[in-house]
This record gives sequence, structure tokens and C-alpha cells, in this order.
Amino acid sequence: MEFLSLTKHNIESEHICCALGAKQYEQAVAEKKDWLTARMEEGLVFYRLNERAKVFIEYLPAEMAWVPIEAPNYMYINCLWVSGRYKGKGYAKQLLDHCRADAVSRGMDGIVHVAGRKNYPYLSEKRFFTHMGFAVVDEAEPYFQLLAWKWNEQAAAPAFAKREPLFLQEKGVVIFYTEQCPFAVGVLDELAKVASRKNVPFRAERITTRAEAQQAPTIWTTFGLFYNGEFVTHEIWSGNKFEKWLDELHASRN
Repeated sequence: MEFLSLTKHNIESEHICCALGAKQYEQAVAEKKDWLTARMEEGLVFYRLNERAKVFIEYLPAEMAWVPIEAPNYMYINCLWVSGRYKGKGYAKQLLDHCRADAVSRGMDGIVHVAGRKNYPYLSEKRFFTHMGFAVVDEAEPYFQLLAWKWNEQAAAPAFAKREPLFLQEKGVVIFYTEQCPFAVGVLDELAKVASRKNVPFRAERITTRAEAQQAPTIWTTFGLFYNGEFVTHEIWSGNKFEKWLDELHASRN
């Protein structure tokens, strides 16, 4: 099948794979498109299968990435997603090969990506990347790992940015998020309503600049949920899962 590159000239008329056909995420998808268009000026590439499917890769120079890493002259993969009946057909390798060829053509030293110590929702499966040549080059609590595929052995090793440990001086739920994922944006109202019913303080803080993202309290800046100052999860919870967690938390303290 053919692949298609989205550009600022065709992005309005093309789908971006995320939240395909889900009416409740239409506004969030529009915000994601705006975010992508702005990043395209900074070298971002969105390359997808030319089908209505969740088969795509999104990447940009690591210096421009909205994530706290230090990886000069590397390409950073925001997301590589192959889902449903399209799995097992070699599409992930083709997408990664496209990214590598692009990085090589730009004179870069390698590619970096964030994964987890084990498989987690919304994070890539590490096993695929290590099979393709990536290696773990750094770790950050509680479970994040930085993977790198380096073809210039003289290049510096990428790393997570050095930051002071941050404990939020705030009670209740605080969520940091960006417009990088429609699911993260689209679920916030639902989570806020659950928190209101449970009388739990709730605040969602949108990360609006790359500088903010690179100093963010969470590694995966797409979504990070904190409770009473401590990191809980990067996973974009549904309202039902969030409510169940709050109920279990309340029960454990009584």
C-alpha cells in the first residue's frame, strides 16, 4: 500500500489517524492538527498509510521535541502506531525505515524514542525497537526508558534532561498535558466531572511551549497525572477507570 506525508497544505483535508470517526474527539483532533502544523515549521514529519487506519509515524529533530531529553543531532519519534488488522504486515518497519532514511539524509547521528520498562498503554513496545537496533541509554523514574538507535558511534549518548525532582505543592489531582494526542485533550472534561462528583480538587494544566515541555514534571508530556504532589500515571484514563481508582484510593485510606 502507498504512504502519504501530511504537510501544512494538505493536513486540513486529511485524517491524522488518532480518534478516527470518534465524534467526541473532533475538537481535540482539530487542536492536534494545529499543533502539528506549527511543528512542521520546525521539521516535524507525519507519515502515514494512505488508508483510514491507525498506521503512522510522527517524528521531528530532538532539539525541537516536547519532551525533557538531551539528544542533539538526533531524530525523536513522538509516536509510531500500527493497530488492528494492519499489525504483522511489516508496516512498523517501513515507517521506521522512512524515519531513519530521513534522519540520515539530514546528517543526523541517530534516532531516540521514549518507552517503558515493560509494556504500558500509550507507550511503544520496547521489544520491537530493540529488535530493530535501539538500545536503552537512560532511565527515569518511575518506569520510563530512553531508547536510541545510534549509527554514528562518535556521537554523544542521548539522555533525559537533568532536572530537580519536583513535588507539586498542591492537593488533589493535577494533570499536565499537551495537544499532541487527541485522547489526552478529549478526556479532560470527563475526568473533571468525575473529580467534582467525588469532591476531589482537580486542575488540568496545558503545556503550551517547547521550553515548558522540556522542563515538565513528567517525562511523557502528552499526559501526566499527579495526586497530592506525586506522579501516578502517564496513561490516559477513561472516566470510568479514573473513578474506580479514586474509589479504591478512598477505600484504602478508610
